[in-house]
Amino acid sequence: MADLPRRSALARLIAAPEFGPFVLLIVELAVFWSINHNFLSPLNISNTLAFTVELGLIALAMTLLMTSGEFDLSVGSVFGLTPVLMWTLFNSGATSLGVGFALALAVAAVVGIVNGVFVTRLRIPSFLVTLGMLLVVRGTALYITNGFPQRTWNAGGHGLARVLVGTFQIGDFRVYASLFWFIGASIVLGYVLTETKAGNWILASGGNASAASARGVKVARTKMYLFVLSAMMSGFAGVISSIRTSAANPNSGTGYELEVIAMVVIGGTALTGGRGTIIGTVLGIFILRVMRNGIVLIGVPGLAYNIFVGAIILGMMVLHYGLEHRHREGA
Repeated sequence: MADLPRRSALARLIAAPEFGPFVLLIVELAVFWSINHNFLSPLNISNTLAFTVELGLIALAMTLLMTSGEFDLSVGSVFGLTPVLMWTLFNSGATSLGVGFALALAVAAVVGIVNGVFVTRLRIPSFLVTLGMLLVVRGTALYITNGFPQRTWNAGGHGLARVLVGTFQIGDFRVYASLFWFIGASIVLGYVLTETKAGNWILASGGNASAASARGVKVARTKMYLFVLSAMMSGFAGVISSIRTSAANPNSGTGYELEVIAMVVIGGTALTGGRGTIIGTVLGIFILRVMRNGIVLIGVPGLAYNIFVGAIILGMMVLHYGLEHRHREGA
């Protein structure tokens, strides 16, 4: 009889949405390291983390939005537009870099507000609204720049650049300051989702919006805030990327929306809303970034990346379905 609680705890662990992604990540690391020991070298880990956190910031916000039952397909285009606006303002001498940064993030927030208004007030599906916004925002970035990247290298030593993407060494590891922004965002949003009233509202909005509204949950306001958060996090990530790469390309972020959604879904957040996990998303982020880095390092053509991503998504969906089915039967 004493073994029953132990088995029950183990069953709960296995049934957790984060368990599958955790096992997959460990398997990935082991396989790639066994094929090429340079995979876990300090240089390779540093390079992987540098790009991982930029997509990761978008995925964290997308987790909360998808948990509420909505999507944002405009995140990739906002990722491209925000740094274009900031560097255009700065390079033209119109503003300082700090003011340009604030104004560009304000524009990103406006994009989120427009998305939220169309979805919550006009009752248009978020898939259609944000698909249209993707085209509007991407077209705006291309119009502003005539399709050419904006230069950023003349502000490499600026205080804002150091705060966002400053580098320093920890032993053999080169660490970007953006990693700490990602860690901080993960902790804060994870706490919000699991430990606060706002998190309960997010979960309720995605689970059953009508019932949540009847119980006093401000569903429309909750989703509005989440659309703004999604857009601002995307813009923030775009600025970090532009400083790191010394280029603000209006085409930056193309295709990111689907990769970010894949990260969130692989991590265990439900496509239909009502269930989300920041820990799972962090695992999903690393699963895909490790996959992209690993297949190139072991000699697999990078163009095959989407094949692996699709296979992982299908496999994780089968796993999540099986675990949920067993959980319902056990209940």
